[in-house]
Amino acid sequence: MSSPNDHKRKHIASFSLSRIGHFIIALITMFAVTAQPVAAQSILRDAETEALFSDMVAPLVQASELDAKDVEVVLINSSEVNAFVAGGQRIYFYSGTIAEADSAVEIQGVMAHELGHITGGHIIRFGEGMKTATGITILSLILGAAAIAAGAGDAGAGILAAGQQAAMGKFLAFNRVQERSADAAGARYLSGAGITGKGSIDFFKKLQNYEFRLGIPQEDSYSRTHPLSGERISVLRDVYQADSAWDNPPDPEIEKRFQRVKAKLFGYISDPAVTLREFPETDQSIAARYARAYAWHKSAYPDRAMTEVNSLLNDEPNDPYFLELQGQIYLESGNPQDAIASLRKAVQLTNNQPLIASLFGHALIATEDQSHFEEAERVLKAAVAKDNQNPFAWYQLGVVYSQQGDSARAQLATAESAMLSRNYGSAIRSSQIAMSGIKENTPEWIRAQDILLTAKNEFERQDKRRR
Repeated sequence: MSSPNDHKRKHIASFSLSRIGHFIIALITMFAVTAQPVAAQSILRDAETEALFSDMVAPLVQASELDAKDVEVVLINSSEVNAFVAGGQRIYFYSGTIAEADSAVEIQGVMAHELGHITGGHIIRFGEGMKTATGITILSLILGAAAIAAGAGDAGAGILAAGQQAAMGKFLAFNRVQERSADAAGARYLSGAGITGKGSIDFFKKLQNYEFRLGIPQEDSYSRTHPLSGERISVLRDVYQADSAWDNPPDPEIEKRFQRVKAKLFGYISDPAVTLREFPETDQSIAARYARAYAWHKSAYPDRAMTEVNSLLNDEPNDPYFLELQGQIYLESGNPQDAIASLRKAVQLTNNQPLIASLFGHALIATEDQSHFEEAERVLKAAVAKDNQNPFAWYQLGVVYSQQGDSARAQLATAESAMLSRNYGSAIRSSQIAMSGIKENTPEWIRAQDILLTAKNEFERQDKRRR
């Protein structure tokens, strides 16, 4: 697993109707969060998790008539229970959502809802709701200021407050309509995929419990961005129960894989002591051993971690993700030579999965044995060809080129890595050095030039924001 940076949008929220400035700031903030990356969010990359998400969302994408190659599910490291779409056809899940779900069908219910936002063009139409609300607010500001200037201070304040309340009401109503539309679309996609809506209902019940615990009034959803979970359950239960898929059993293989991934994420993210309490050694299920392996590895007990992994491999010797973890433990405990066999086999079993391949390439380099460098270059070039959004793979490829004395291509690979990590200063420097050492107008030289121009634009934009 690894963690570059990306994007967030609060999805479960209610808003106060007090203070004029607060409303204006809220609107601006909501628009900015929807439109721009937020560096504070950390994306988790994991080959097994991404493969599971791809298989879980595939039948829903087919039912929505979107193109499967354009839809991506991205995992964000956050304990919040949240999911959202933010431009394009990417669905973002907070890891807390996976932890809260008891089954894969619950997550598929959320996926179906988010696909409803995509097919409804709701991110694109977000500006429509904000434009109406902002227009009301600006008009109330003008009228209120005029009244205050004329000496009618109380009247002016009343106009401002009324304008704020009207604007907020318009905006929230617009957003709730979009949510209901996404609920309805999600129900259609679950039906088309033959997936029961029971998971969707179960997940909304979890959200309703949060509302109860937070003391959110249940009378109406006027002051909320979303309909109340109880309202949604009432509407959707009738829809789902009338559907032929209602009594369909969950896919047992998907459910099995989901429980593995859920435990794996828990072990990776949580404090090791918490993981070991949640998954005591008396629990010898695959999920529990998987979680404990990560907990022991995080606690710097490689022998205990390896004992858990070896027990898993005794049960399933050709599981590529157990092999990946075995190689990772060897590598990160200072034994890269021992990691090579496990990682090479994992790469072969997954048809050169790029995240695993980049770890394999790293292990080959870490041996400091030059006889491995040619294989490392081949593996890493294949990894970035399949997934060019992996800064770690680009960085490792730069290390190989540097070891081979090819400083220009080493700098180009470093520039690629720096761009993906939003380190624009480093990207500028590295791309300039790369261009000076690569023949002009070749594809690699043109790529270095593209990075240079893009990095300069981003650097200047960041500099302006800091002023």
